Amino acid sequence: MKRVGVIDVGTNSVKLLVADVDGSNVVPVSEESEQTRLGRGFYQTHMLQSSAIQQTAEAIAFFSGKATSQGAISVRVIATSAARDAKNADELLRAIQAASGLSVEVISGEQEADWAFRGVTSNPEFTQHPLLILDVGGGSTEFIIGEHGHQQFRDSFNLGTVRLLEQLPHSDPPKREELEECRAWVSAFLREKVVPKVKPALESCCDDRVQLVGTGGTSTILARIDRQTDSYDRDLIESTHLSHDRIRSLTEHLWSVPLAARQSIQGLPQKRADVILTGTIIYEAVMEQFGFQELRVSTRGLRFAAAMED
Repeated sequence: MKRVGVIDVGTNSVKLLVADVDGSNVVPVSEESEQTRLGRGFYQTHMLQSSAIQQTAEAIAFFSGKATSQGAISVRVIATSAARDAKNADELLRAIQAASGLSVEVISGEQEADWAFRGVTSNPEFTQHPLLILDVGGGSTEFIIGEHGHQQFRDSFNLGTVRLLEQLPHSDPPKREELEECRAWVSAFLREKVVPKVKPALESCCDDRVQLVGTGGTSTILARIDRQTDSYDRDLIESTHLSHDRIRSLTEHLWSVPLAARQSIQGLPQKRADVILTGTIIYEAVMEQFGFQELRVSTRGLRFAAAMED
């Protein structure tokens, strides 16, 4: 086995995975996340803010040092939605190079979807049934369909938690009409942009045994809230099954209380207490649009696939 580090630079946070890898076997050694909100104030101008760039570069330098101190023989930096959409992405890449000495791979939405599928299905439990995998990020959401470890469909859509938060600002506490406005907007987006592509792919390749699997921060946090745990317990999270009724109940509750109250909810990291609102809406709407009654949760995603390829 070789030990590698992968740093994922997202729209909302920077995440580190240090893992021992042997082929498709990925054994996590440590995982950390720091919210730098690279995409803050981004969607009106498509320019990354200098403060967000600097904070992100510093987080990457810190995580790179940590990975090396834990014995990683290489550190790979992957950047997704905000970096690929930014007019000044070169400023981010230069800042990261200056802070850490590392170069950055800015991956396409299709590559992001491919790696999300490969990461999730590195757990043999998720190779037994046809899957619709949903990777909800800060700037984009990937939809991937596959069965027995083979992909039949993948696409990336400009629907993300930070993107929605900035597009549809809300009061504190949120008003009922703001919740319904967000629900209506996401449902319309799915009907117009997502369903025409995803539904035919589901019908052509999968039977009614298809399972909905969520990967990424929103789904793992929903699992932690449901299990009432502040720890990142991989086995506990991956054994979580969230019903549509439970997702809708969590949505209603989270949207009914002020930010300060959400920050004290067990399982919900304080810095995620704003974006969890839009994340729950996306999952709720997908389950309703496609008729899923249950969401499975995976702690594995693109970082695991990137580690396999390192």
